[in-house]
Amino acid sequence: METLLCAGVDEAGRGPLAGSVFAAAVILPEHYDLPGLADSKKLSEKKRDALAAQIKAQAVAWSVAEAGVDEIARLNILHAAMLAMRRAVENLAVPPQRILIDGNRIPDGLPAPAEAIVKGDAKIPAISAASILAKTARDAQMYALAARHPQYGFERHKGYGTPEHLAALRRHGALPEHRRGFAPVREILAQGRLFGEL
Repeated sequence: METLLCAGVDEAGRGPLAGSVFAAAVILPEHYDLPGLADSKKLSEKKRDALAAQIKAQAVAWSVAEAGVDEIARLNILHAAMLAMRRAVENLAVPPQRILIDGNRIPDGLPAPAEAIVKGDAKIPAISAASILAKTARDAQMYALAARHPQYGFERHKGYGTPEHLAALRRHGALPEHRRGFAPVREILAQGRLFGEL
């Protein structure tokens, strides 16, 4: 019996105050060699980076997509994450016959039958692989942002609302890359505090 081409899908970056929300879709082959494959949150950054390269080399197909801060502001973060996941699936070079999504919601408009699996990133290898690609792509965006705006410390907090990040927001104002609908950013913007205009 022919094995179904099954795509695992996950997102990264729903909670931070800055940057895009990323999603990845991965179709793994029937036989693969990815020792240590697990939910990206349980892995060190070094292990994630190593696995990301191996996943890309071994996958039948993989894709990473994002929804940017303007889309997050327009749609809200949940719907922006769903959009990023749909884009990741649509961008796969090989169309999947089944789609397994981490969480409890299925994006609209997917091109194949889909199932949502709570904690799927810890149970389903293809979803674990997707979680790693989404997380490493988002981290890369945060490192690029840190290089442009070192005073915010993005390389350390990855955009999350840590005390360091909140202090930098208060000190320097909000960047265009900050999510203006999120409460700490909204408060800064209400004070008219944009980066470079303080």
